[in-house]
Amino acid sequence: MRDLIRAETVRLFSTRLWVGALVAAVLGGGGLVGLVAGIGPQHVDPPLPGLDTPDGARAVLGLVSVTLFLPALFGTVAVTGEYRHRSITTTFLFSPVRWKVLVAKLAVHTAAGIGYGVVLACTATATLYLAAATHGTSLGLPPSEVAGFTLRLVAACAVYTLIGVGVGALARHQLVALAVVVGYFYFLELLLVLIPGVNLAYPFLPGGATSSLLRFDYVTESVSAQTGAAATDLLGTLQGGLVLFGYAALASLVAMVLPLRRDVR
Repeated sequence: MRDLIRAETVRLFSTRLWVGALVAAVLGGGGLVGLVAGIGPQHVDPPLPGLDTPDGARAVLGLVSVTLFLPALFGTVAVTGEYRHRSITTTFLFSPVRWKVLVAKLAVHTAAGIGYGVVLACTATATLYLAAATHGTSLGLPPSEVAGFTLRLVAACAVYTLIGVGVGALARHQLVALAVVVGYFYFLELLLVLIPGVNLAYPFLPGGATSSLLRFDYVTESVSAQTGAAATDLLGTLQGGLVLFGYAALASLVAMVLPLRRDVR
């Protein structure tokens, strides 16, 4: 198993995918947070509380959650790329015990998701503190709360990477899988929030569970402000985390079971 994990690690870092992931994590963390925090959240439209307030600091830091579809995309590309270039066939010929190969892949992709989350969280928090210092104000959140947010963000990145892996294993065709990931996280979930009655399911969807885990209710509050309807109640932090990890378990199961039962084409 150790050799398989090493081989999967070498495979991941032999492509340019990890470079794109690293750039995306830096831009999504430091770039996005730095832009809003540098301008000053009280100067954006609609204006937010300042960085010296807990609500303002949480709002700016929570903006990184809008980039969580990116680790899902990277997980999808990592899996579908093997089917696209037929390298999965060579892998299974080299190691016929497929379940060991698949466990190694899940372990490596989980670690990659954690690594992505660490870079995203570190660049976001560092930029936030730098912006507060530049504006000559202290950050409105205690270090313990910032640390708790970063840990939850890292966990969410790992989950979204596994969701992407599951979608890639299910679809196998790269363009179809990417369209599913982008279409769902950028269109379908937001559409469901707008539909009365249906929006009650939002807290149990990946986006709603993520908002609960990160304590960032920007989506539901924005929809409420635009439509005048009451904001959808989110789950508690623990419940949101459990729902999100349930999706990770489901995606991992899909990524394990389907390649065991289907022929490689």
